[in-house]
Amino acid sequence: MEIIKPGTVVDFISKMRTAVFISVALIVISITSLFYHKGLNWGVEFIGGAEIHIKFKKDISAQDITNELSKMNYKGVSVQSLGLQSDNEYILRLSSDEVKHDQIPDFQKELDKLVTGENAGKFQGAKILRIDFISPKIGKELIKKAAYSIIFGWLGILIYVMIRFELGFAIGAVIAIIHDIFITLCAISLLDKEFNLAIVAAFLTVIGYSVNDTIVIFDRIRENLKKGYSSFSELINESLSQTLSRTVLTSVTALIVLACLFLFGGSVIHDFAYTLMVGVIAGTYSSIFVASAFVVYWNKRKAL
Repeated sequence: MEIIKPGTVVDFISKMRTAVFISVALIVISITSLFYHKGLNWGVEFIGGAEIHIKFKKDISAQDITNELSKMNYKGVSVQSLGLQSDNEYILRLSSDEVKHDQIPDFQKELDKLVTGENAGKFQGAKILRIDFISPKIGKELIKKAAYSIIFGWLGILIYVMIRFELGFAIGAVIAIIHDIFITLCAISLLDKEFNLAIVAAFLTVIGYSVNDTIVIFDRIRENLKKGYSSFSELINESLSQTLSRTVLTSVTALIVLACLFLFGGSVIHDFAYTLMVGVIAGTYSSIFVASAFVVYWNKRKAL
């Protein structure tokens, strides 16, 4: 299946300036969302404290849960719906200041009484699926390790692409990855998705997917360099047009699988699949319009 007819050349270069403005605008929105709006909804792995995963038998709202827990003198509870609304699954988070590690058994007993008591109401029949506790010190260490894993991933890709191609291509690939990370972070922040270790794994997957897509395009550019073109812009347009079908079809098939996981995979991998879906879309876009645009810019600077 071909997205465009063989031999057809799309003028991507003329659209790259507009695409760069769009990317810059999206990154500004991302930074605004992360630092001046909601920020990231850190999971208990990073901030420390208790995290309780509960599945309710009856329909219940986050406000109902907050009200009931307030009666138990837990007033600083953060309640988040997990997965689809119809799943009736929620994550309850309490800071490490409110629930100490040695208080977890007592807290679980209170929850058990709440879901099995005579006045349980909407809590009747609810199941406590898991209770996790991580100290703030361990949480800070995990934040550092998560950041290091992403940064070292960038550096590794920079070195690899620089060896295989040249510095301009390597910088373009890393810029495209940074672009994808910011866009995906924005999507997580705006929808108040929990940022946990599974999301870190999703980010590393997005980095791998994005750079793989970019390298396929760079390989075609390098192959076409041997043929000779009247201009570098013509070379880029030809290379992107030749790889367009492969790029789009690969992304579509990946998105079909991720959409199935998102819709039918259950609450455990719901946010993971969502992150990957956003990352695949951003990665496809950046491979064509961000990484390649920087290569064009780099070539113009070299020509000066």
